[in-house]
Amino acid sequence: MGDHGRRRQAAAPLLEKKGSTGTGVDDGYCIEGCPGCVVDRRKAASYGIPYGSFLFVWIVTLCTALPISSLFPFLYFMIRDLHVAKRTEGASFMFGRCLTSTVWGIAADRIGRKPVVVFGIFAVVIFNTLFGLSFTYWMAIATRFLLGALNGLLGPIKAYAIEVCRPEHEALALSLVSTAWGIGLIIGPAIGGYLSQPAEKFPNVFSPDSLFARFPYFLPCLCISVFAAVVLIGCIWMPETLHKHKADASRSQTVEALESHLIDPKEKADQNGSLDCKKSLLRNWPLMSSIILYCVFSFHDMAYTEIFSLWAESDRKYGGLSLSSEDVGQVLAITGVSLLVYQLFIYPRINKVIGHIKASRIAAILCIPILFAYPYMTYLSGPGLTIILNIASVIKNNLGVTIITGCFILQNNAVPQDQRGAANGLAMTGMSFFKAVAPAGAGIVFSWAQKRQHASFLPGDQMVFFLLNLFELLGLILTFKPFLAVPEQHDTN
Repeated sequence: MGDHGRRRQAAAPLLEKKGSTGTGVDDGYCIEGCPGCVVDRRKAASYGIPYGSFLFVWIVTLCTALPISSLFPFLYFMIRDLHVAKRTEGASFMFGRCLTSTVWGIAADRIGRKPVVVFGIFAVVIFNTLFGLSFTYWMAIATRFLLGALNGLLGPIKAYAIEVCRPEHEALALSLVSTAWGIGLIIGPAIGGYLSQPAEKFPNVFSPDSLFARFPYFLPCLCISVFAAVVLIGCIWMPETLHKHKADASRSQTVEALESHLIDPKEKADQNGSLDCKKSLLRNWPLMSSIILYCVFSFHDMAYTEIFSLWAESDRKYGGLSLSSEDVGQVLAITGVSLLVYQLFIYPRINKVIGHIKASRIAAILCIPILFAYPYMTYLSGPGLTIILNIASVIKNNLGVTIITGCFILQNNAVPQDQRGAANGLAMTGMSFFKAVAPAGAGIVFSWAQKRQHASFLPGDQMVFFLLNLFELLGLILTFKPFLAVPEQHDTN
């Protein structure tokens, strides 16, 4: 027997549970009828990238991202102050998601990832459609709140992403979540802008007396809801990854009792420590420290997103760039394409070489000089400004996604599988709260900075980007010990 065969034999369990096939696959703990075991057997038998499962991760994440930013123009009820309307609409969605994300995560650990995902997509179909049919401002706010509250997709899909692949592909899996989310937030406004008010834009296709004339923002909602309905049907073939071993609980206890005398005392202590963390997520410091880091960087990214558009479109006399909304949209489109390429082909290699923690630290360090340079772009004009702004935006957003993806990996490595849904739900709760506060806070700071153009210390928009850098620096500090705790088996940085 070769060395590889002896190693596999030594690693095999002492007793094989029901469902072991003896096919040579490392399936000693595979239990018949358990969907999680079926997925684990498939992973053990195949070393390649699970493209089919990754496709589910991509389309489900895209399905939950598209409705968020697709219809900012819809809130024509607040014509007198459109920015306030945008913040209120975005805050209502995030507030709804903040209230229920942990509940949906716990549900995903109890009943499975697939049922929660299916229900969340169904909520998108229903409430996104009703949002398009809203005839009052408060109906729009209510439907957005319910869409956020009943859409528990993002937490479970992050857990699902690393459960359908082998450890060496986890970085790519979570990169898909980040990329699909970012692409959705970029494509969404494009869909809303192009398909809104179709009776005015396409009078030969849509009659002035049609439903689309009465509800001018219904068409983009309908298109996204149809896409969600197609994804919902496709979820019939989506495999479940949660292990369900209740039927074999007594047999598991027998195996553990027979093997307990062979367990190393140090390993047993580690297992007991793991069980202690398992009792309460709030006492799991590796998880909580990664969630705090995630919330800080999420607040920063949301504030940056809000400020970037306001700054780029504001007049040069106020420290802006005087760009049109079309120019800003072009910058975001280029950023979206670069994000896709970077996350799919570059980030997994970076993670493999230096790890997700070092990659996050380097990304945070590089973001600081880029943000520092933004106010000085007002001295540029013409093609030079366009080129520099595009390069800076691409680098900044890709570095931001590097950090967020690293947070995803930290959160999922900090807990066992049967707590992964709840852990991601708890992270979504914190993130949603900070993202609900960030746009309003960023808008207030931006308005305040506009009034201090002749201040002696950091005049105008220089103060805005200085404050963004303070949050970036805070996040960087939180990536080091003792603020960030990493489970020993994953501490390679």
